[in-house]
Amino acid sequence: MVAKFDLDDDSVVVIVGSGAGGGVLANELAQKGVKVVSIEAGGRYLPDDYLNDEWASFQQLAWTDMRTTSGDWRVAKNFPNLPTWIVKAVGGTSIHWAGASLRFQDHEWKAKTTYGDIADANLLDWPIDSAEMDPWYAKAEHKLGVTRTEDRPGLPGNNNFKVFEAGAKAIGYKDVHTGRMAINSIDYDDRMSCQQTGFCFQGCKWGAKWSAAYTDIPRGEATGNLEVRDRCFAIHVEHDDKGRATGVVYVDADGKTQRQKARLVSVACNTIESPRLLLNSASSMFPDGMGNSSGQVGRNYMRHTTGSVYAVFDKPVRMWRGTVMAGYVGDERKNDPSRGFVGGFELETLSLGLPFMAAFLDPGAWGREFTTALDGYENMAGLWIVGEDMPRETNRVTLNTDVKDANGMPVPNVHFDDHPNDEAMRNYAYAKGEEMYRAVGATRVFPTPPYPSTHNLGTNRMSEKPRDGVVNKWGQSHDIPNLFVSDGSQFTTGAAENPTLTIVALAIRQADHIASELGKGNI
Repeated sequence: MVAKFDLDDDSVVVIVGSGAGGGVLANELAQKGVKVVSIEAGGRYLPDDYLNDEWASFQQLAWTDMRTTSGDWRVAKNFPNLPTWIVKAVGGTSIHWAGASLRFQDHEWKAKTTYGDIADANLLDWPIDSAEMDPWYAKAEHKLGVTRTEDRPGLPGNNNFKVFEAGAKAIGYKDVHTGRMAINSIDYDDRMSCQQTGFCFQGCKWGAKWSAAYTDIPRGEATGNLEVRDRCFAIHVEHDDKGRATGVVYVDADGKTQRQKARLVSVACNTIESPRLLLNSASSMFPDGMGNSSGQVGRNYMRHTTGSVYAVFDKPVRMWRGTVMAGYVGDERKNDPSRGFVGGFELETLSLGLPFMAAFLDPGAWGREFTTALDGYENMAGLWIVGEDMPRETNRVTLNTDVKDANGMPVPNVHFDDHPNDEAMRNYAYAKGEEMYRAVGATRVFPTPPYPSTHNLGTNRMSEKPRDGVVNKWGQSHDIPNLFVSDGSQFTTGAAENPTLTIVALAIRQADHIASELGKGNI
């Protein structure tokens, strides 16, 4: 029986957002007997609802509320109101993600110590490390059913992977396979195996890919301890005269303002909306926003150093057939400053359908160079770069008080400038991608700038000292003991790996801590 909690029930935990962080936290707490209300801005969609069509799916799932952008990144020029392609729905961007699930490397937890002082970068060591995270990673891999762990086989390689693999090995790469993916290669956890449909970003119609939408959320509801309120938009977090969070004010599906009281509040509504919510929760006690005594809320926005390389061959590849991102090269993940930058990157297979290729290819939109590239689409192979970018205080989410949303609240402005280390890494990676494809006979190669769709991290970062960040090692606000952050915004640094596995591992760990502390009466 699905729970229904009273608005005045101040014994509940309120979680804003239901994705890889918030959705997992909600289920983990519910399983432990903690009463949870999940506030989700989007609607509810399950595999039968997903649309195997890029534009239609985007219109169904994407967060298209007004945002503004600034900075020198290409997105601010070409997609100024869409700084990122994330999902507005129950399950969050765990519906849209590719499934790549990799652990951080040891050195990436300690970027400041490892890389030293990097000019114009705000590097900091995480207050946790690989040894502390190892058991939580294992739990996350089990929950997600990650391939190449617990004796689960890897996914089969499609044509895009075969070209990618041949090119990688031709230039000497060794760590090459179809990835560690949260997509079932065999039936697992009441979910069927991957059917190789090729619409991973549009929501997996088979449920083979893990998503909180159809695993953690319904399982949490089945306990009777979780109520999900969809199409409800959080406006601000309230607090008492002692500075403790007391509830969340939100606009419900009917446009009515509601107030849910809470024993504890978790903010898990992604790296843009989470700092926005805290900043919009400013009061006389917290004039700069809740949890922001350090001035770090919204700062250190990271999106990974990304870009793509596409190549045309003299024979068909049909890269769109099969799992989108089941292809991985890990040789460049290491930290080797002799390459001209600190940190590392991965290469992963990627294919976009014709509509998105037309939008994102460089050159794009018109001209002979563009049209002849699309003419070669059937013969095209593609890869994606994902690498560690440098946190910078000036890369940040702020409130744009000149632009208001439908509820009259200031919209977020996302400012981002590439760091010279990011640019050096991207250019090196472009050259390696081109070298791979040329080695196996590419007739034409297209380096493509970063997309709006990427990994968003860091705007409420973890820190050992309160002055350096927003939350402690548990994702708990340094300022407000019963306020937590449970999404990618708590990342201290970005590492080179796709972030979802780490977000899930942190959420499982955080749930264990919160339940224990609630049981002891400490928060």
